[in-house]
Amino acid sequence: MIGPIGYGMLVIALVTSLLAVVTSIYGERSRSTAMLETARRAALITFPLLTISVIALLILLVTGHFEYAYVYQTTDLAMPFYLKLAALWGGQEGSLLFWCWLLSGFTFITLVRKWKSEHDLLPWVITITSFTVFFFLILVLFFENPFNRYFITMDGQVVSSLFPPMMSLQADPPDGSGLNPLLRHFGMVVHPPMLYLGFTGFVIPYAFAIAALITGRTDDRWLKSTRKWSLMAWLFLSLGLVLGSRWAYDVLGWGGYWGWDPVEISALIPWLTGTAYLHSSITQEKRGLFKHWNIALIILTFCLVIFGTFLTRSGLLSSVHSFSESAIGPAFLAFIAVMFVFSLGLLLWRWSDLSSSYQIKSLFSKESAFLINNLLFFAIFLICLIGILFPIVSELFTGQKVTVGPPFYKSATGPLFAFLLLLMGVVPLTMWGATTARSLETIVRKLALIALAAPVIALILGVTRWIALLTIWLIFFAILATLFDTINSIRLRSRIHKETTWKAVNNLVRHNRRRYGGYLIHLGVALMGLGIIGIEMFQTTTQGMVAEGESLNLSGYTFTYEKLTVADTPDGRNVATASILISRDGKELERVYPGSDYYYASQQSVTKPGVRSTLGEDLYIILVDWLEITSEGATFKVFRNPLINWLWIGSAILMLGTLVALWPGREARNATQTIKGDA
Repeated sequence: MIGPIGYGMLVIALVTSLLAVVTSIYGERSRSTAMLETARRAALITFPLLTISVIALLILLVTGHFEYAYVYQTTDLAMPFYLKLAALWGGQEGSLLFWCWLLSGFTFITLVRKWKSEHDLLPWVITITSFTVFFFLILVLFFENPFNRYFITMDGQVVSSLFPPMMSLQADPPDGSGLNPLLRHFGMVVHPPMLYLGFTGFVIPYAFAIAALITGRTDDRWLKSTRKWSLMAWLFLSLGLVLGSRWAYDVLGWGGYWGWDPVEISALIPWLTGTAYLHSSITQEKRGLFKHWNIALIILTFCLVIFGTFLTRSGLLSSVHSFSESAIGPAFLAFIAVMFVFSLGLLLWRWSDLSSSYQIKSLFSKESAFLINNLLFFAIFLICLIGILFPIVSELFTGQKVTVGPPFYKSATGPLFAFLLLLMGVVPLTMWGATTARSLETIVRKLALIALAAPVIALILGVTRWIALLTIWLIFFAILATLFDTINSIRLRSRIHKETTWKAVNNLVRHNRRRYGGYLIHLGVALMGLGIIGIEMFQTTTQGMVAEGESLNLSGYTFTYEKLTVADTPDGRNVATASILISRDGKELERVYPGSDYYYASQQSVTKPGVRSTLGEDLYIILVDWLEITSEGATFKVFRNPLINWLWIGSAILMLGTLVALWPGREARNATQTIKGDA
């Protein structure tokens, strides 16, 4: 009865979400408080209904009900408990149900609170969020139902169906085929939920933006109401991208973290527009500027979330991240088209109402810097979008798919990311309203000269590539500018308020968490930049077959192959593990154990690199192949990845900065705010 209960809850949730849409529109048109309350309660009850459905599917996954097609395809008896739970989002059907559940949960949190100044937005927020839930529930119920079972027909065919076909028996497989081996990694246990939390989180500010357009609200109250939603969605999306990069680094075995894979990019593009929106929204709150930008960016971010979900699930993209082909593609395209045209029409209708009387007074002001920031992020987004769509369009019109690879993205986006690094250094030195070119030039020149020490040291250490030296200079300029402004503000507050340094730091952060949380985010991005240039510009590699006792050499390191053990395990794997001794100048440093797991059921191998990590570099060894008599030879590929760990350290600081910005606080009312113009 567990499966029918889960399915039944889906059907009722479909009805309640549609009821919420209809009654909210009718209630707003008729000014009926009772109908609006009905709509709100219908939207609220959708979440517990979907919660029951999710729990039902989890019970089926954990208890091994392999007669259900989704359970059979994503679990087996040998899988550990945590992977059986992760199977909820390990396949097409479960992940769509998970998507619905998260969005209904966010809608529940939004609607359960008391509405005050935004009461006029309530009907349309209910309409947008519930309609989105309704659409995804249609996909789950009619296209990708996780509660379908296997049946055997009279002619021996196995079919997947919700209800038993005529003259058929229910199949009862003794075991399942198991989760894709590439997904049996802790990173994939948390990576998809983080992405889904980011994707669904952006639906809330989108709903408020559309509600503001419909009601004619041109103030910034909808921005303030969704500020934390936007930051939280951005945090989850950032975390999802980082965890995905770490998974690729640990599992895919190509020595990298980002391959400009189409599915990777489909998750990156809403992050780009969402990041631009977060910066742009600050300017509207401070100066009433960029109202058109903010509405357009949040509409675009929402549509890109749906578009990225479509690309991943339609079968259009060939990627290790994508799901199998599905019939949901046309439905997705129709939904995207309807929502985009509807949103764009509303924006054009209210275009003149969103104009601002305030004008940017100086090219060197904070307002100008945020405008340039928007243009840069939007340009990177367009490049990535073209890279994704070009192979699809070329195949559609010519019959041949033209591959767009990493060289295109690196050459096209590299200069733009460099400009963003420069802008990160300049923005803390500017002020709201106006900044004179002379005063800005004086500070920038001093900090730029000090930052030159970093590329000079790199040059002395043997770095000769001018692109690397320029990037290092930009990174340290951004770090210095951020630290300079922070230290200057601390000293100023300490002197004015007669406070100790620590108390001044505490009060500054407490009174303006968004500003200093943003600074931490920028420092994290700069440190991530170090890791990126380390692996992209200075990675070295070698590959070779060696017998036991023989060695490979790379960048002054010696990698000695000691032995290889190969054995079957009770959970259906063939596990090969090599022992490699790493030494330098005759001194033993560490022993690592690269390996490969072959899964008999799926006939697929998963690489397990052996890694020696330090702050300065990773030594990354992959077991590629081996002879039948293992002592006679095995093939290894070795990478030296300089500075890669600063990518993960910077990511952690970025997350910390976002949490600081999210933490409840209040704007500073002190001298530093008037002098520096906190932002």
